[in-house]
Amino acid sequence: MSSQSAPVTSQKLDGAVLKIAGVVVLGAIMSILDVTVVSVALPTFQEEFGATYARVAWTMTGYTLALATVIPLTGWAADRFGTKRLYMAAVALFTIGSVLCALADSISMLIAFRVLQGLGGGMLMPLGMTIMTRAAGPERIGRLMAVLGVPMLLGPIGGPILGGWLIDIASWHWIFLINLPIGIIALVYAWLVLPKDNPEPSESFDFLGMLMLSPGLAALLFGLSSLPEEGTVTATKVWAPMLVGALLVIGFVLYSFKPKHPLLDLRLFRNRNLAVASITITVFIVAFMGAGLLFPSYFLQVRGESTLHAGLLMAPQGLGAMVTMPIAGMLADRVPVGRTVPFALLLIALGMFTFTQLDADTSYLLLCGSLFVMGLGMGGTMMPIMTSALKTLTSHEVARGSTLVNILQQIGGSVGTAIMSVVLTSHLDGSTAVPTPNGGTVTEAQIAIGSQLNPASAQGVDPSLIQRGLDFAANSFGNTFWVAFGLVLFTLVPAFFLPRRREVSHLNDDQPAAAPIMVH
Repeated sequence: MSSQSAPVTSQKLDGAVLKIAGVVVLGAIMSILDVTVVSVALPTFQEEFGATYARVAWTMTGYTLALATVIPLTGWAADRFGTKRLYMAAVALFTIGSVLCALADSISMLIAFRVLQGLGGGMLMPLGMTIMTRAAGPERIGRLMAVLGVPMLLGPIGGPILGGWLIDIASWHWIFLINLPIGIIALVYAWLVLPKDNPEPSESFDFLGMLMLSPGLAALLFGLSSLPEEGTVTATKVWAPMLVGALLVIGFVLYSFKPKHPLLDLRLFRNRNLAVASITITVFIVAFMGAGLLFPSYFLQVRGESTLHAGLLMAPQGLGAMVTMPIAGMLADRVPVGRTVPFALLLIALGMFTFTQLDADTSYLLLCGSLFVMGLGMGGTMMPIMTSALKTLTSHEVARGSTLVNILQQIGGSVGTAIMSVVLTSHLDGSTAVPTPNGGTVTEAQIAIGSQLNPASAQGVDPSLIQRGLDFAANSFGNTFWVAFGLVLFTLVPAFFLPRRREVSHLNDDQPAAAPIMVH
């Protein structure tokens, strides 16, 4: 074989590439853990700042909206300023935002600083995917993306454990302060390890596209995130921002094919692999993020576990993912993902079926075993699909492609959370109503869940009423899991269109010459 046809990169993950992966994983751990760590601190914020739940929930909503605003800009900014500079700026912004959150002395300040955090955090994942894809080259992208998948799958599990532990032994401030040493290490590490930038300042910025897409996504996600609280799509707080957001996004889609360099290049969907992988990952994220809300909620509300114990009960899912993810990464470099992903999805469906049969005292051994099986499937699903999405793009297209995938993930996650919250609430509302002394009513399920979250509230309540309420609540969770189960099975439809033949990579097509990765 001539030297010209030799592969540009080695099959092995050498030290330089693994060092780059370490930088990206540090950033991913900060941004992903932060979302779930803060979610368990909401009751603490209520008590600390004397605010309503709806008010403190804005610490989550504000962060999500900041993510939605900045993600569309990432692809253009990566090409314009270079991935190394932008990644370090994102880490710095996230770290500064974290410290300011820890110093906040009012809920308004905390929400404002969470938005600042989100502006940095929103860029970390799409930039990380871009850096990893370019560093890996066509022969190693599957294995390197598997490395990035570890914090993506373990974050939702480790976050509640870490958050509960930090709040118990220290204070809520430490869920933010813990990002300071990690951020400093990530900054120094990135400066030393990431390859020198080669920005392309020739592309003009699409201001009109930004004015449509960023506010459109923010409004759409705000409407979706308001749905669980309002309980109905007819609420003005839900339908109005969703309508405005949808119109702005549709307007951007129609407009985006006119400029030569749009903010988000939808022409990339002409690449069949990217289009099919994007549809598959979006449907999967709706099911995965939706179910991810239900698992800890069942342990907390029906079984009366603490936040820390609920997180530990979720650990088998992470362990299962850790077993299969390295194998799936290796296979993604050698076997078309269309031949492996459907089997991984079937494992997830098999594990999730157990949760459709929930009752108030289902064996923890059975539930943890099912979570482990689900984890085995998840380790072989998300990152192989992302590998397929980005592998056939050119190096120049990777930043825009990873931005597209991350936007779809944000939308899918918000849709999944909203769907499962509304379905669960509608089932719980069907519980028998009990009159209250002040003339109102409360359901047996609400009384039972309240007794699990705050045992003191159960004093003087008939134990049989609490048991009926817990049985009803468990059944409501089981019925809601049927929706998630159906979505996982539906993911098989686009998954069957994933590549079943070996894909030709185009990562190096627009590179002038093969060059080794330089560590600075």
